[in-house]
Amino acid sequence: MAQARQLVQDYRVELAFEAAFDRSRAWWDALLGTIEVHTPELAVDLLINRWLQYQSLSCRIWGRSAFYQSGGAFGFRDQLQDVMAFLYAKPELAREQILLAASRQFKEGDVQHWWHEPAGAGIRSRISDDLLWLPYVVAHYVRTTGDRDILLAEVPFLNAPPLADDQHELFSSPEVTFERATLFEHCRAAVSRGLTIGPHGLPLMGTGDWNDGMNLVGAGGKGESVWLGWFLCDLLQGMSELSSLLQQPELSQTYQDDRYALIQRVEQAGWDGEWYLRGTFDDGTPLGSAENREARIDSLPQSWAWLSGAADLLRADQALESAWQHLVREEEGLVLLFEPPFDTSKPSPGYIKGYPPGVRENGGQYTHAALWMAMAMARKGDGERAGQLLRMLNPIEHTRDAEAVWHYGVEPYVVAADVYRLSGRVGQGGWSWYTGSAAWMYRAWTEEVLGLQVRGDLMRINPVIQATWPGFSLRYRHGETIYEIQVENPNGCQCGVAWVEMDGQRVTGGAIPLERGLVKHQVRVRMGDPEQPGEDAKMPWVMKGDSMLVDLPVPGEVVAVNPVR
Repeated sequence: MAQARQLVQDYRVELAFEAAFDRSRAWWDALLGTIEVHTPELAVDLLINRWLQYQSLSCRIWGRSAFYQSGGAFGFRDQLQDVMAFLYAKPELAREQILLAASRQFKEGDVQHWWHEPAGAGIRSRISDDLLWLPYVVAHYVRTTGDRDILLAEVPFLNAPPLADDQHELFSSPEVTFERATLFEHCRAAVSRGLTIGPHGLPLMGTGDWNDGMNLVGAGGKGESVWLGWFLCDLLQGMSELSSLLQQPELSQTYQDDRYALIQRVEQAGWDGEWYLRGTFDDGTPLGSAENREARIDSLPQSWAWLSGAADLLRADQALESAWQHLVREEEGLVLLFEPPFDTSKPSPGYIKGYPPGVRENGGQYTHAALWMAMAMARKGDGERAGQLLRMLNPIEHTRDAEAVWHYGVEPYVVAADVYRLSGRVGQGGWSWYTGSAAWMYRAWTEEVLGLQVRGDLMRINPVIQATWPGFSLRYRHGETIYEIQVENPNGCQCGVAWVEMDGQRVTGGAIPLERGLVKHQVRVRMGDPEQPGEDAKMPWVMKGDSMLVDLPVPGEVVAVNPVR
């Protein structure tokens, strides 16, 4: 009450509102100005430089509510994914969210699907991917920021009765225990709980993996997920790196062994002939197979075959090509989650069938997943298709004239969670603002296409762009240091870096040491074939202190660690 009275008094002063507004605008300018890009496409610049991070922070992380979804709860997986888009501009935001999420983990290793502050009442469920986003995001945070101290931060657990055998979820207010463990131990508990093996050797889907609407695929405890397999491969690599950082080589090797074994099982049970299955139902019926009448091909396992870096090279290439052929509707400007939609097929995948065919997760465009496909194209080195997909997902491109504005129906300056492919409503936006797609779109552009990649105190620029782009500029503020980066593409390349210069001097291997002092550097990046191919073309990232070696993927290159036998 005293604080409320003080606010009233403060704003009775003349020009108090104007001064507060100026302070707010300056704060946003500083945050959103950490990275500033200028590309050949103004619609791209408008989203990257202002709107995407504004949408993510104001709506998803702070408000957690919007016109189309009024909730206010924290989603375990949701805000963890969102804060990855702020590791360059505001890493402390990610650190805070990581520790908050870890505190919503039960002693058994599973987590609350969502919860409300301040009491912490929320849902405990059998959704299989929620808990795994903690180690995934922690590994990415540590790689990017170099902040290894977070691994030793102590965080409490939650305590509540486990779900009964016949319970899929339960709303409760669990107690916070006095027992505490390091963040790394919380990550270990999540992996231990989430590294399951079903009848075909694939991870169990539970009551939904990423697509919550598929809540009946594995509700009986036997349904499996191919996408979850690829996702686990990625985070097992991260856990191996974190274990090495903490001087636990045997544990690091255990995670590598688990990863290798999982890759073999996914390749053996998950390949359908031209693409990867989405999974299997409890009764063993395939999901996402050419044999299916509905949901024959799903984008997730095709994209993550590339994003995980784990799949067989030839299969991964064919799978992504299949996804392009079946799921990208260029004439409609849509990138579908899967096709055909669910309608009458059995067994039932779950409440996803409650959506009309072509709406939201049921075979419409679900932007979150479509962005993963764009990122996969960039990882593959296909700048043309990555750029084409991102242009199709850009809301500005759906609102170029008055007729298009009325047809699209939602805001042209924020990302929509979904776009319909429903008869009579093809291309109409679903709900906007409250979607994790904004954060993933920001990362897809800045990290995968424009190629800004920071690892601790090193930076590399590895663009994957359309050949028609003559280049672009990027301004990055690291502490008080400004890096003015000019990327040149005189030969019409899609990927590859010939050389890097900083302040007129060539940078060996292209890895630029980062500073934080008040200074400005001029960086030139020339795209093309490396002048000195070999090891310099793929330099390991080394963090100061105890080394954490992380090989960043070179666009267009995949190491096939699991040749198909």
